[in-house]
Order: sequence, then C-alpha cells, then structure tokens
Amino acid sequence: MPFPSRLPPPAAAAAATAAAVLAAVALRRYLSSRPRSATSAHMSSTAPAAAGGGATTRLLLSGKSPQDQQLLASAASELSLEDLGGGELAVSLAPGGGGVEGFDAGAYMDALQARRFGRWLLWSPRMASTHDLVTQNFAKLPVGVVCVTDVQFKGRGRSKNVWESPPGCLMFSFTSQMNDVRKLPLVQYVVCLAMTEAIKDLFCAKGLPELDVRIKWPNDLYLKGLKVGGILCTSSYEPKVYNICTGIGLNVDNEKPTTCLNAALQELEANASRLKREDILASFFNKFEVLFDIFANQGFRALEERYYNAWLHSGQRVVVQDAHEDQSVNSVVTIQGLTPSGYLYAIGEDGKSYELHPDGNSFDFFTGLVRRKMEV
Repeated sequence: MPFPSRLPPPAAAAAATAAAVLAAVALRRYLSSRPRSATSAHMSSTAPAAAGGGATTRLLLSGKSPQDQQLLASAASELSLEDLGGGELAVSLAPGGGGVEGFDAGAYMDALQARRFGRWLLWSPRMASTHDLVTQNFAKLPVGVVCVTDVQFKGRGRSKNVWESPPGCLMFSFTSQMNDVRKLPLVQYVVCLAMTEAIKDLFCAKGLPELDVRIKWPNDLYLKGLKVGGILCTSSYEPKVYNICTGIGLNVDNEKPTTCLNAALQELEANASRLKREDILASFFNKFEVLFDIFANQGFRALEERYYNAWLHSGQRVVVQDAHEDQSVNSVVTIQGLTPSGYLYAIGEDGKSYELHPDGNSFDFFTGLVRRKMEV
C-alpha cells in the first residue's frame, strides 16, 4: 500500500534499487501488451459521481510519436476521477496530434526534444487539479506523462492550501521516479533550477532580452521581487522505487495579482512577441531531463553552483525563532546555502552553524524560521 509523503523530507524509508528508466520501460511493456480498446477517436470512462459532483472533465491526449499516442490511449482507458469529486471523464485523441483550442499540442510536441519527460500529454480546458489526477492515476500512466489545464479550480499548494487559477497561467503536473530516498527532498530544487534556466534558454533562442526569474527557497519563482510561479513535489513509495509527482504553476499572461512573464517582457521590449505556454513547457522538459540525469548520477552537488546563481538568498540576513523557556526568542542569522538534507544552512551572530527549518505556520518562510544547531 503506497504511503504519501511531502518533500522535504520523508522521515525514513527503505532502500530502493530499481532505476526510473527501467520502471518506465516495464510500464510501457505492460501497457503495450494489453488490448488496445481505446484507440478510437473518442472514448469515455465514468467514475461514480460524488455528492455534488457529476461534472464532466474533458481530456485530450497527444503523444510525441504515434507509438506514444497509442500507449497513452491504452492507458487512458482506465483513468479514474475517483476521490477527485467524481463525475464523468471524457477522453479524446488530439486530431493528428495537432492543435486544440486553448493549447497547441502540435506546436508543443514539435519543440519538445526530451526523450522521457513530456512525451505523453493530457490537456483539459478546465479541471479540479492536474496534480491530483496524475497522482491518483500514477500506475496507469507512462512515467514522464504531463497533464496541462487552462483553468484549475482546486489547485494544490504548500500546507494544504487550495487555490483557483484563471486562464493565462501555465499549469501542469508530471511524473518521475527515483530510487534514492536521500535525494528526494532535493528534487524540487532541480525543478526550480530547470524552470529558471528553461526561461533563459527560450529567451536566448528567440533573441529576447533576458528576464531575471529567481528562486525563492524552497519552491517559489520570483520576478522583480514578486511571485510569478510555484512548485509542489509529492512522493509515494512503491516496492523498490519512489513515485514523484511535480506540479507547477507559472503566470504567463496575467498581470494581477502580482506580475507575469509577458508583462515584464513588454516592459523590456514593447514589440517583442509574447511567450507561449507551449514553448515554455517544451523548453522546461528539454532542460529538466538534462538536469535530472546529472542529479540522479552525480547528486545535487553537481548543480549547486548553478542553483545558487539562480536563487535570492546568498548572504541574506533573516530573523529566526528559538524556543526558550516557553517563549520565542528572535535572533539573526546569515544564509550561506543548503544543508545536505535540503534545509537552509546559516551562520549565526555567535559564529555557529545552524540548519533552518520552517515553523509550518508562517505564510512567509522568512518570518517564521526555526534554527537548529549543527554538529561540527
């Protein structure tokens, strides 16, 4: 029975030995061996409607190759909305793998170079949560599948926050696997780095002025001091492997309530062509696959310098809280980097080393940190 865990970090877990690629290949072979009853132009799967449910969630499928599309169609015949509010799930194949209203799957696939991530696309004009869909159907889908929606009305955030997102945002969730529990808490940092570098690569390829998108620890993206995106990673353990679901929300076109990529781009170059969600998503997976391989083979240390170049916090002084005789005592520390477990490494005014943990209650992590002395 899988047990869910938030990243970072799981308290304890058994050692795992299966590699992510082998798991993906095994799933592909398993799905390919089943009857392909779902390769028609339209198919539907209906889950029992929950109280107050009954709405239809429409999914359009697209694959990088005809084989990818056939594999996804076979898997999609068993998708379920159970525990997602119920209702009907209507699944269709994208015509010729091409564009659909709201999201141009063909343009996305043309720009995608990744071999494992993002090759299988689920798109919906409106759904409760991309993250919940891929999490609860993880075993039925190829590893590396991505689910994209235009409007999400039950998005998932940190500390069980639920939010609604309007059109104009790039909202997607995708799956991956890992067999080293010690690396799990750091996956979200690889994702953050991949998105910042993907945006820079895209701007460079299009000859656009660079947007300075930065990482705010642990999982937010900032532009000009304002939040422009957020990342959520969750994991569950199966025998010999950890299943990872990553959800990302990036504000591409909405100037409110904070800012968006295209508004910032227009300020830099008024006549610049607007960024498209399809290009950003493809650029992300092209970058993430490279970084994920480095991370899996060499560990996060091989990416640390690039990560610190992209984050906001080197040398930042923050106020943290210490519990002392049932009272909170504030003290000032200076952030140096990350600890091996993925928390913040800081030096206090007393010259000692500390590991900073969120207190779990504060909206802003940097007004509610708890410090723990590190052994020298």
